[in-house]
Amino acid sequence: MSLRPDITLESLNGRGSGRLPGLMGFRVMAIEQGLLVAELDIRPELLAPNSYLHAATIVALADTACGYGCIAHLPAGAENFTTIELKTNFLGTAREGTLTCIAKPAHLGRTTQVWDATVSRHANGATIALFRCTQMILWPKS
Repeated sequence: MSLRPDITLESLNGRGSGRLPGLMGFRVMAIEQGLLVAELDIRPELLAPNSYLHAATIVALADTACGYGCIAHLPAGAENFTTIELKTNFLGTAREGTLTCIAKPAHLGRTTQVWDATVSRHANGATIALFRCTQMILWPKS
């Protein structure tokens, strides 16, 4: 399955305006066949009460990156998608800096897509989390 020709960095980054991705500061840095790279600056409001990065921030970053990747790789004629399963393994944390998320498809089918993402610290590349999700492809109703 190839990258949709109507997908650009600008169109993807505009999708989140006024919604959770925009509120978090999610930004797509690169998109190509089989790859989406995103970043997120850590801000105090994205931390848990213990002053470490909130787990939900990491999940939202990874799920959004995989979701945007799915949108960019929808099969011809598909209308949209929805996440039907996700899992995260947390390996580290952070209090400041920028997070990088690299999302890649493990499976690009006509009814489902499976995406893997690695979230890491931008500065030193230390892995913060491993993420996997399954997306159900939505088709127009007859």
